[in-house]
Amino acid sequence: MRLQKYLAHAGICSRRKAEEHILNGRVKVNHQIVTEFGTKIDPEKDKVFFNGQPVILKQKSPKIYIALNKPEGYVTSCSQQKTKIILDLIDIDERVYPVGRLDKNSKGLVLLINDGDLHNKLSHPSFNHEKEYIVTTIHPISETALKNMAQGMVIDKVKTRKANVKRISKNKFNIILKQGRNRQIRKMVGKTGNKVDVLKRIRMANINLENLKEGKWRYLTSKEIKQLTQ
Repeated sequence: MRLQKYLAHAGICSRRKAEEHILNGRVKVNHQIVTEFGTKIDPEKDKVFFNGQPVILKQKSPKIYIALNKPEGYVTSCSQQKTKIILDLIDIDERVYPVGRLDKNSKGLVLLINDGDLHNKLSHPSFNHEKEYIVTTIHPISETALKNMAQGMVIDKVKTRKANVKRISKNKFNIILKQGRNRQIRKMVGKTGNKVDVLKRIRMANINLENLKEGKWRYLTSKEIKQLTQ
C-alpha cells in the first residue's frame, strides 16, 4: 500500500495532504523519515509514525458521503485556528474531508466524504466535473463582461477554461465551471471592473443544493452516490 494512502485510510488526513506531510518530513517508516511519494509499505509488518506518534490502520469504516450548505464565514478546512470551520457544522463521529474549496466569504454546496479514491478523483483537474454558481455583483454586469468570462480570461497569467454563463438579472448571473482555481470567479469579475457581492455554489457534478437550508447537511442518496462514483 502506498504511504499516502495508508495515512488517509488511517484517518490522519486526505491523500493529498498526506503527500504534503511526507514532503515536509513529518512521516517515518520504521523510524526512518520518508520523503518520496511512491513509497510502498506493508501494513502488516511496517511501522508508520506521523509527528512522532504511531499511525494505526483502523478497521474499515463505512463510506460516508455528505452534502453541506456552507454559510458565509466558515472555512472549508478540517483544522484552522481562531476561525469557524465546516466540520463544526457536522455532528458525526467519523472523519470526513471536503472535496475542493469554497472560500470563507462564499456559501453553498460543499461535499464531505471519507472515500479516499473518490476524493482523489474529484479533486484531480482531469476529472472535469461541473461546478455551478449563482453570482450577485455590486454593480450591474455588462453583456461584454459575461461574454469575456464565458470565453475565458487570463487570471494569474493563465487563461481560464471556457465557461457556461447566463444572465439572471442586471447584477446576477449563473456560471458553470469545469475547473476550480483559487478565487477564480471573484478574480474574473474583478477583471471586468466589478465586484462580487454574493457567491453561492448550487451544484457539484450531479449533486444539487436544492432546498437544503444554510448551515444544514444531509447524506447523499444511493442514486447520487452511484452517479458520482461512475
